[in-house]
Amino acid sequence: MPRKKPFSVKQKKKQLQDKRERKRGLQDGVRSSSNSRSGSRERKEDQTDTSDGESITQQIRRLNQQPTQGLGHGYDPNRYRLHFERESREEVERRKRAAREQLLKPVNEKSLELDIGDIYHPGSSKNLDFPRRPSWNYEMSREQLMSQEERSFQEYLGKIHGSYTSEQLSYFEHNLETWRQLWRVLEMSDIVLLITDIRHPVINFPPALYEYVTGELGLSLILVLNKVDLAPPALVIAWKYHFRLHYPRLHLVLFTSFPRDPQTPQDSKTVLKKRRKQGKVWTHALGPEQLLRACETITAGKVDLSSWKEKMDRDAAGASRNTGLGEEEEDEEAPAVLVEQQTDIALEPTGPIRERYKDGVVTIGCVGFPNVGKSSLINGLVGRKVVSVSRTPGHTRYFQTYFLTPTVRLCDCPGLIFPSLLPRQLQVLAGIYPIAQIQEPYTSVGYLASRIPIQALLRLRHPEAEDSGHEPPWCAWDICEAWAEKRGYKTAKAARNDVYRAANSLLRLAADGRLSLCLRPPGYSDQRASWESHPETLELMMMQGRVGLSGEDEDEEEELSSSGEEEVEEDRDADEEGEGDEDTPTPARPSNLAGSNPYALLGEDEC
Repeated sequence: MPRKKPFSVKQKKKQLQDKRERKRGLQDGVRSSSNSRSGSRERKEDQTDTSDGESITQQIRRLNQQPTQGLGHGYDPNRYRLHFERESREEVERRKRAAREQLLKPVNEKSLELDIGDIYHPGSSKNLDFPRRPSWNYEMSREQLMSQEERSFQEYLGKIHGSYTSEQLSYFEHNLETWRQLWRVLEMSDIVLLITDIRHPVINFPPALYEYVTGELGLSLILVLNKVDLAPPALVIAWKYHFRLHYPRLHLVLFTSFPRDPQTPQDSKTVLKKRRKQGKVWTHALGPEQLLRACETITAGKVDLSSWKEKMDRDAAGASRNTGLGEEEEDEEAPAVLVEQQTDIALEPTGPIRERYKDGVVTIGCVGFPNVGKSSLINGLVGRKVVSVSRTPGHTRYFQTYFLTPTVRLCDCPGLIFPSLLPRQLQVLAGIYPIAQIQEPYTSVGYLASRIPIQALLRLRHPEAEDSGHEPPWCAWDICEAWAEKRGYKTAKAARNDVYRAANSLLRLAADGRLSLCLRPPGYSDQRASWESHPETLELMMMQGRVGLSGEDEDEEEELSSSGEEEVEEDRDADEEGEGDEDTPTPARPSNLAGSNPYALLGEDEC
């Protein structure tokens, strides 16, 4: 009888890990390092994956894994997972060393101005395009069509990775299934809404999509500058005129689902203060009337939109009547909204030429990057919550249609990340990448800290500061360690400062708008005074003030303790990326550093 081989505890642990991963259906080869909580987020990704099984040379990392147990046969919840190019372990380690060694230096105002030509190269031979649906005909079978689309998509990936290196390219979607959702939405839409975040609209506006929609498809494109409550009004108007000048075929709409009163005095202590809404907050959305006027201009009387106007009047009257009712009571009285979940229909071919405004119904497709507020915009238009929303990119997994009125149909498309030359740190701050799955968050914190005074806003004390009052220079790692010390984030085993959790907490504050980094159009710094005195700037401030005051009695504010002794619920909200609904807005809180301008968040010079 052969002698048994020794089987160590380490081998047994590895065997159990492999068994657990096989049971969960994981295919990414993800392992957790066991030295600390910080190291537990470092992933070992040695296997090569592809978007659809083709011979792509680039390694792909699949995010947002969903459990598959207990689901019906044939349904794959991971079909529309985010697929990004996998970063090498050497690159991750290099950036971690840089976060420890490179000292932070404040940047000048000009560096906050971002030109769209620098990140998309529109009109050049190296234009960053997006994958198009290849031509087809009715004689092709479903299998032939899907095979042709897969070959075309692989050719697209090969072309774009051949033109640019991995260091130059930003994160962008490598999942063909998600791009198919976009194709279907564009094909069935009469009007396309491109939703952008006003803090960085140039990131969310791919010129290739603009040319394709307004040129090849011949559709009208409405650019929605969303979340205008998170940016100074002067900056909002500057971006509006910038897009109107460079893209004349655009219709522009300013929108926010959670307007606030700009006249409310605020200070730097409210960075950590969360505003909680009660009641029917969606009826206070700013922008539905502008969107209705834009659609009336585009349809030119071909569709009867009077029912939309009547619905808005009813919602406004109902909101004033039911201010004391809870959200559940209001939802019971509200009329039902017809919802159609479109899962596999995105793969079915539709006619190359479809009838516009068929049966007197206008279909409005909502497209854009993750976390720009597409689902919240639909909730704001409907007047109550009908779409699940979350801060996690990729939460909307397939498109759905909602009949706003009998003649207006809304179509919610999953968020798609277009290829660009944007720094990946800025993408993380824009909420495009799932924060909970970032391998190296420290350089993104450093990118933010060099542009807004995080140390002063959060009242951080340098880890190596002496009692004499002399403060050493800061690096990104120091900021994370100081925030971990202040909030009491410790590793489980050694009770060291959990810098990884602290870095994630800071990134979530930035994504929520409580630490707001606002990019500017070219030339804004030189013309800031004229934009601040612009008539539309004052009009926007007055409009937000009126809408904000209408919901003033619905706000409940509670502040996190600056000493780090916070309640469990608040700690969870600030530091864990929830997969559930995010119904409570977390608007930016301006400081008094800018004097009389209440919108000058972090002093407007740093916004």
